[in-house]
Amino acid sequence: MFTSVLMIEKALTSADVEFVSGLHGDESVFFHVLLQPRGDQADRLLRAIDDVALGELDEAAKENEVPEGEAAKDFGARALAVSLQALKAAGGEAEGRLIEDHPLDALKALVDEVGADEVIVLTDPHYVEEFFHRDWASRARHKVGVPVLKLFSHSKA
Repeated sequence: MFTSVLMIEKALTSADVEFVSGLHGDESVFFHVLLQPRGDQADRLLRAIDDVALGELDEAAKENEVPEGEAAKDFGARALAVSLQALKAAGGEAEGRLIEDHPLDALKALVDEVGADEVIVLTDPHYVEEFFHRDWASRARHKVGVPVLKLFSHSKA
């Protein structure tokens, strides 16, 4: 069985589930899902810049309305549960947890704990972080010791 750590920031869509479930053909995959609830207010500016870069000015204006930090944990737990259920319904095995520490430290610890074969980072585009190679996938490539695949989510949450 192939072991994959899937790092996400929101609930998986059906298209996301179909995509990651089909990456290894007929080989069975066990997904260990890590979900990062929305960060603190310092991340809000970067998200707003990403929204503007994508031409989504309405989304940029609404950044102030989305729960952050501690208030986002309940929303994150629901998104994780929905994602795990969808992966299982697609025929995979899955378990998951919310990230409570630094995302890359949590990722490295989980990769080591489960003996992962790969890491899949599935997020919305984050242009500022990606330009400076500060996004999760870029930084994880230097930290986790297994291949890291960067994928973009199929819809904006």
